[in-house]
Amino acid sequence: MSLWTAAEAVAATGGEARGDWSVGGVSIDTRTIQPGDLFVALRAARDGHDFVAQALDKGAAAALVDHVPQGVSPDAPLLIVPDVLKALEDLGRAARTRMKGKVVAVTGSVGKTSTKEMLRVVLGHQRRTHVAEASYNNHWGVPLTLARMPRDAELAVIEIGMNHPGEIAPLAKLARPHVAMITTIAAAHLEAFDDLSGIAREKASIFEGLEPKGVAVINGDLSTSALMIETAKAAGARVLTFGEAPSNHHRLVTLRIADETTISEGRAWRAPVLFKLAAAGRHFAVNALGVIGVVSALGLDRALAAADLARWMPPAGRGMRERLLLDTLDEGLSFELIDDAFNANPTSMAAALEVLAAATPRDNVGRHAHGRRVAVLGEMLELGPDEAAMHLGLADLPSMKALDLIHCVGARMQPFYEALPEAKRGRYSRSAEKLADKAARLVDAGDVVLVKGSKGSKVSLVVDALRKLGHPAAE
Repeated sequence: MSLWTAAEAVAATGGEARGDWSVGGVSIDTRTIQPGDLFVALRAARDGHDFVAQALDKGAAAALVDHVPQGVSPDAPLLIVPDVLKALEDLGRAARTRMKGKVVAVTGSVGKTSTKEMLRVVLGHQRRTHVAEASYNNHWGVPLTLARMPRDAELAVIEIGMNHPGEIAPLAKLARPHVAMITTIAAAHLEAFDDLSGIAREKASIFEGLEPKGVAVINGDLSTSALMIETAKAAGARVLTFGEAPSNHHRLVTLRIADETTISEGRAWRAPVLFKLAAAGRHFAVNALGVIGVVSALGLDRALAAADLARWMPPAGRGMRERLLLDTLDEGLSFELIDDAFNANPTSMAAALEVLAAATPRDNVGRHAHGRRVAVLGEMLELGPDEAAMHLGLADLPSMKALDLIHCVGARMQPFYEALPEAKRGRYSRSAEKLADKAARLVDAGDVVLVKGSKGSKVSLVVDALRKLGHPAAE
């Protein structure tokens, strides 16, 4: 089944088609392009027009351009438009218009992508569901996700993010969701906002895009929850809250965090709900309850969704756990790695450290008699004028008592590092590169190691270095 014919693309964008073509997909990257795709020549860090010839050589069925690029024949299969990004938006808008099913939009300071992936699992078992394969949540990612939406999709999940004020509402109006979920509000991107209320107002602008009689699924445990609920109601939405407080429509009653699982019991309106996640984390459980709320809002099978949550696993960089063998001949000589290096703010840092505190190291297998809970913590960026206090505040988290060793990366982390008890201080480095060079000295067999930090801190380099120390253990 074709995704776009030349005639449909012209009707959507008002562009000029060269040739009579049809495409089965949409791509912005020649490294991952598939034969039959439409290559979209976006102008970003590099000009996509420089790669049109390469895309066509790789089997692209057509290219979306604002001129005929050098080295490309004038009679090549092209769609020529005045503005490529606007044309991509037009394709996304047209795809949304022809879609007969329902759309879910997800935003929040923390947990957008993991929640999107939970929705992929639970909704995909009940309906034909379209979800972006990556965190495509910005000004080009949202229209790209929509433009890729198959004709026969019954459900779609759209992740929407922001860095600055005014970014979410236009994307929400493009996606036109029937259900919009806000995971949480946290101190992220505070450099662009005055306070948490400013972030909450921006996140709540997602409700401006809701379809008539739409549903707003909101974390009800936050200091900004009332503001978001008021905004949703002003947009005409029905509100469904989730969280741990008894006042929430969907609420957690009991929660048990084990090494690699979270077992939760809750109430969904008046009905009991029990679910298990194959990942440790209170934050995962709370968002999973929000996912069950989305399922309820869509009128789907809530019990099936609760069971399907056990099939979800956090992706790399967002809490993924793996056991690495230091000696392939002795499976006991291994350590466990928790890769949460994609991003960080005080809320997500606290959640990740709670997971580490609940982990169980293994004794008597390494150089140290007792297995250790080890944290490698990178800087938290874009926190605004209070960033120093937010970094130092990590030392007061209850989970710190359960940790054995803490390595730190970056100048912003130095005051926190110096505030730690001397026995807990591991290594400190201004750069992740230098700490990664010492990977072999950071861990021991039996340890459970968390790596967490903002993407800009580059602590993912430490993750890569730790992975190179060993070999993945068989599941």
